Formats: sequence, structure tokens, C-alpha cells
Amino acid sequence: MVNETVTIKRPLINRRTWTLAIITSAVLILVGIAAAGVFMSPEAYATNFENKNQPPSLSHLFGTDWMGRDMLARTIKGLSTSILIGVLAAGISSVIAVILGTLSAVMGKKADQVVLWLIDMVQGIPHLILLMLISFMLGKGLQGVMIGIAITHWPNLARIVRAEVLAVKNGQFVQASRRMGRSPMFIAVGHILPHVLPQYIVGLILLFPHAILHEASITFLGFGLSPEEPAVGVILSESMRYLTSGVWWLTVLPGAALLAIVLLFDAIGDNLRTIIDPYSAQE
Repeated sequence: MVNETVTIKRPLINRRTWTLAIITSAVLILVGIAAAGVFMSPEAYATNFENKNQPPSLSHLFGTDWMGRDMLARTIKGLSTSILIGVLAAGISSVIAVILGTLSAVMGKKADQVVLWLIDMVQGIPHLILLMLISFMLGKGLQGVMIGIAITHWPNLARIVRAEVLAVKNGQFVQASRRMGRSPMFIAVGHILPHVLPQYIVGLILLFPHAILHEASITFLGFGLSPEEPAVGVILSESMRYLTSGVWWLTVLPGAALLAIVLLFDAIGDNLRTIIDPYSAQE
């Protein structure tokens, strides 16, 4: 008889470690781009007509535009602006979602009907059109874009918060806690908040790419940031007129960079959801 030993090889990196590595890498990249844009000197993307319309090279990785400005520097500055606007506006929008979603779940049937009516009204209007109207009424610019995004991006997250609060509020452990004489504050902090917080965090992170894309969209259409600012929407809008003349790098490379930023935010949200999910968190 020959004893055979079966050896099971485990992966060097489990799924949780790999997921945390992706989240950390994406966050570091986004923070690095945002910080680089904030501390970037205006001289980095200053006008230099001697270098105008140069294709991508080692000295100018994204090439230069018709005014000789370095497109990599302008793109990083624009992406930094978009990230900061998206984070701040999405944060404000998420607070609105939490307040309205919680009120809808705990304040009775009439409050629930009012909040659901507000959600349906906001979602019933084409998102980009509503955002353009709000930004235009507020004078466009940075303030108009931020307020417009904050006002229009809360409905989906509000529905999620409402559903989570309703599910927890009607749970048996909450009913038992009430019968034991626990205060409403204890129930809210000890039972409802731990269940709602993970879904809120994931929903907040997934708001960021929507806010960034909508900021770039309305700026591209002329209803967002002013043309003097090196925003991605401004870069794409200005470069469209030069696309037919073969200066493709003015549009393709900044657009690809914007797409990469959106995908990084999506990667953070999706992988964070994987960690929070009890069925996959221990894999």
C-alpha cells in the first residue's frame, strides 16, 4: 500500500487581499491626481506658441495645443478640478439622500408619499437637461455646477437608504430592543446606523463618477465651468474644432484620461461592495 498525500495549493493572495490592494491603488492614484492639480503651477500649462500643435512625445506626453500649452498638464489640472467638484457635490447630494430617505422611512405614510413624489419628479426629468437648467439659473460657473449636481444626484441613493431603514426598523431584533426599553437614539445608533452605513458608503462612492461625467458634459455644452478654467469639458469642447485637421491627441488623450478616472471610481465602489457583502467578504 502506498500512502498518497494530496496537497491543496492555496493562492498566494486571497480575494480579500487582492480587493483591498485594488481599492488602495485606485484611491492613491485619484488622490495623487487631485493633489497634483491643486499644487500645479500655472506655468506648467502656460502659452508657448513656439511649441504649438506638437504631437505626443517624450517632452510632451499628451502633445500641445494650438497655443503651445502642454496638454498633459492641462488634463491633470482639469481632472483635479473634476474630482474635487465631484467629491464635494456628491457628498452634499448624499447628505440630502440620507435625510430624505430616513424621513421617508420613519416619519409615517404622508412623509413617505412626499419623499417618493420628490424622487419621481426629479427622476422624471431628463437628468442632463435638469442639470443644465439649474446651472444656467445659478449663473453657471463653479457654484452653478456644484449646486446643480448636488440637487439632481440624490434620488437613487435616497431609495436605497429608505429601503435599508425600513428593513431594519421592521426587523425582529429592533422590535425586541424596543420591548427591552431601549431609547430611540440607542436603536438608531446601535441597530439602524450599522446596517445603513455600508450601503451609504458604497452609494456615495458610486455617485462620484456620475458627478464627474455630468460636470464634464455640461461644461462641454457650455453650461458649466468658464472657458478660462482648464476643465476637461472645456478641453474637449475647444479641441473638437481641430479634430478634423488631424490633431487627434487634443481630444482622444484627455477623453481617455477622463474615462480612466471614472473607471477608477467604479473599481473602488465595486470592490468595496465585495468586501461589505457578507457572502464574499470571507473568500
